[in-house]
Amino acid sequence: MGYTLNFAAVWRNFDQLLAGLALSLGLAFVSILIGILIGLLVAFALVSKHRAACWPATVYVTVIRNLPILVLVLFAYFALPQMGVRLGKIESFVAVLSIYSGAYLAEVFRAGLLSIPKGLPEAGLAIGLTPMQIRISIVMPLMFRNVLPSLSSTIISLFKDTSLAAAIAVPELTFEARKINVESFRVIETWIVASGLYVATCVGLAAVMRMAERRLAVPR
Repeated sequence: MGYTLNFAAVWRNFDQLLAGLALSLGLAFVSILIGILIGLLVAFALVSKHRAACWPATVYVTVIRNLPILVLVLFAYFALPQMGVRLGKIESFVAVLSIYSGAYLAEVFRAGLLSIPKGLPEAGLAIGLTPMQIRISIVMPLMFRNVLPSLSSTIISLFKDTSLAAAIAVPELTFEARKINVESFRVIETWIVASGLYVATCVGLAAVMRMAERRLAVPR
């Protein structure tokens, strides 16, 4: 007997999927913002000549990048309370994704920092700028311009990682899709629609990032 597609149950609960998508975007947005701050600090530490800064940053990046994010999510939600650290589902996931994204973004930013000609910071010193002014006015704008393509793919990847929040019952898109699937038994239809929402969102994010790249591109 053939399977007949019937999307009625999915459309009836489409608002739940949209709410889940909104939460997924919110999780990604907050985590990436925090991750950018972490990544910047770690990236500057990675290129620092001071071992006291470079070594801890290297250990952090190496450890986090070699751990599956799902392991970190489960550790934060189930293991940390045993140590007296109790966070809500959303808070623990945001903390994990922020730390995880910080490690990946640190490598992206490190590559951007290394791509900046050494003469530019030296020129800043020559005109009397302080090291902090050089970082803010010269180094960081050039770095962000150089790393935008890599940053775009990392941001999209981190958005997709929000689906792992379903493992601790955060009601994001994957969790809501699984809930509809269980309640309606429309497996194929549910995951087709959920997949479509993920694809559409990622395509939209990629388009926004391409616009930013074109706007910030150096005129040739």
